[in-house]
Amino acid sequence: MWQRSVCVGLVALALGYLCLLGPELPHSPLRHLSASLLGGLRRARSLEERVVAAWQAAIVRPARRWARVAVGVNACVDVVLSGVKLLEALGLEPGDGKNHAVLNSRQDLKEAFAHFMEKGAAAERFFSNAESFHHIARTASEFPGAQLYVGGNAALIGQKLATNPDLKILLCGPVGPKLHELLDDNVVVPPESMQERDEFHLILEYQAGEEWGQVRAPTANRFIFSHDLSNGALNMLEVFVSSLDEFHPDLVVLSGLHMMEGQSKEMRQRRLMEAVASISDIPTDIPIHLELASMTDQDFMSNIVHQQVFPLVNSIGLNEQELLFLTQSASGPHASLTSWSGVPDVGVVSDILFWILKEHGKTAERASDLTRIHFHTLAYHILVTVDGYWGNQVAAVAAGARAAGTQACATETIDSSKVFLKAPLEFVTSQIEALSKISLNPDEPVVHWHREDISFHFTPVLVCKDPVRTVGLGDAISAEGLLYSEVHPQ
Repeated sequence: MWQRSVCVGLVALALGYLCLLGPELPHSPLRHLSASLLGGLRRARSLEERVVAAWQAAIVRPARRWARVAVGVNACVDVVLSGVKLLEALGLEPGDGKNHAVLNSRQDLKEAFAHFMEKGAAAERFFSNAESFHHIARTASEFPGAQLYVGGNAALIGQKLATNPDLKILLCGPVGPKLHELLDDNVVVPPESMQERDEFHLILEYQAGEEWGQVRAPTANRFIFSHDLSNGALNMLEVFVSSLDEFHPDLVVLSGLHMMEGQSKEMRQRRLMEAVASISDIPTDIPIHLELASMTDQDFMSNIVHQQVFPLVNSIGLNEQELLFLTQSASGPHASLTSWSGVPDVGVVSDILFWILKEHGKTAERASDLTRIHFHTLAYHILVTVDGYWGNQVAAVAAGARAAGTQACATETIDSSKVFLKAPLEFVTSQIEALSKISLNPDEPVVHWHREDISFHFTPVLVCKDPVRTVGLGDAISAEGLLYSEVHPQ
């Protein structure tokens, strides 16, 4: 590190000396030497420092900003603690991992946690046994070092947006006394949204390299589970939509559909159709962003895609697990891929995102409002938009990536010594079509390309070396991306 600092100092000193001698040196050699020395100065900085500097210049506020944002409908209190330590406190021995769509017992919890910890993948599951869950929740909340936070995608997005003093936030969801106490003062909760008891979600975190028996986590992540009936039934959806008339939002952010997986198939189907009817009541001039989350039922995901939910929203936020599950559920491109191996291939991700907007997005022939997708994974983000509907997307994707680094490391700004560049420095933009091969330039880290009438904006993420908290990263990313996005009036 000190050698690089000395090198930078010498280069700067030499450049200053050349400037002093400027009148006595021929103009062309001076320009050539200055350019060479400046190039050396840039190269002396780390890749991470160069990305941070480029983002700083690229992240500018949109000309037209949101003033009032309504967010709903899932909200809870997150109990965050070490997954391994909780399982040990519950007397569970390490063993083989196994995926479970629904957790019915402690054994299911142990197997599902081991399964996803081994992959380093985020996941969320419903715990069906109420009595067993409440015992586990009590053990977790009383565990030394356990922390209580605002939870639920909608509440987390609202809390993140509320840090901007120029924004007024409406949050609708099952808000109990503890959650209300934790919310930012800038968040308005309708009286109809308040309830006597909080919904608790247990967030079991693990660090990169952490071991439990034979399982070793390749990356830091978390496993979430709950016995959440209020959010599972979307109890506050109608309250949320009826509150919009008085609040007059510029933007609506909707999440919580994934919570319905804990319901019976018949109940889920009925509630989804009621949700579609409620969402249809939102005035069409108010853009709607839908934040997806971890799901396991392919039929349910297919229903969300095909039964008028996607066409009703303008924007979607999702991660690599949700993207792969979506294409598997709806028979999209690369649907035969069972899981990601390491960093998701940019070309494969690009193909699926393109397909979503071509098959389910807005076109001259299709009555759909969907024109934007914000995809985020640990190593990079891609913002995809139908041309003519969104602006300031270079700033939006860069701001989302910056938020990932600051929130994971719990710093106000990106500290280049605490992060590293994990994104591929070279990639192809499709694995189906013969599109371009791109080399990433850290001094211009937002890469732009086109497929037909769809624009792609890619930027790497500066990954936190020792993450402080992984919960809510996706929600913070989507919130920040929306904050810097600008919708074009049609």
